[in-house]
Amino acid sequence: MIGFVALLVILLSVWVSWMIDFYLLGILSFSLVLSIIAPFIDMPSAKQSGKLRYHSLLFISEKPSNGVIKIHGGTLFDYVFVIDKNLNGKQRTNLIIQQYLDGLLNLIQAKDDKTENIKVRGTSYIINKRTAERIGFKVTGTDYIQKLILTYNYFNILITYSIAKGKLSFPKLTDTKTFETSMNDLVKRKAYISSLNEKLKSAMANSL
Repeated sequence: MIGFVALLVILLSVWVSWMIDFYLLGILSFSLVLSIIAPFIDMPSAKQSGKLRYHSLLFISEKPSNGVIKIHGGTLFDYVFVIDKNLNGKQRTNLIIQQYLDGLLNLIQAKDDKTENIKVRGTSYIINKRTAERIGFKVTGTDYIQKLILTYNYFNILITYSIAKGKLSFPKLTDTKTFETSMNDLVKRKAYISSLNEKLKSAMANSL
């Protein structure tokens, strides 16, 4: 159904761009639609193949590569199906962070000899620097390739960010930060992460 609707939108935009003799509109529309529907197509197949692993509803890790485990805070696909539309902005943010913490705990639990000394790296526009440092991460520079990917997926990020805030919100890509730590450091912070996770769960339950 999603693919059919996307195809209709693309065909309509191509037709309009041809009618008004402005072909850039068709190209831009194709890119925007592709960036939006990609998570709905790619995520199930990537999960099935084992390339990506869910550690909580909104926390994903890639297979270790070059001594690094890349982590992600969920996609548009996840946000659409996980976040309750009745929650307000603060409740949604708390849920997202709580799922991050839950995912980190499960990532720590799943570690083995191969990942014990590995680095853990992620990019986020939800978690701020203070929160990240409290759970053991340090801020590092976001490389140009990552910035290019974020720019290309801006419309996707815009929708995801708006869902997270409960209203139309425009994320500033300059506020996006890359965080890094080691699995050993996460293990050392496990008790604190668990405590913070329980506090958020309690706060969320009391706010409902």
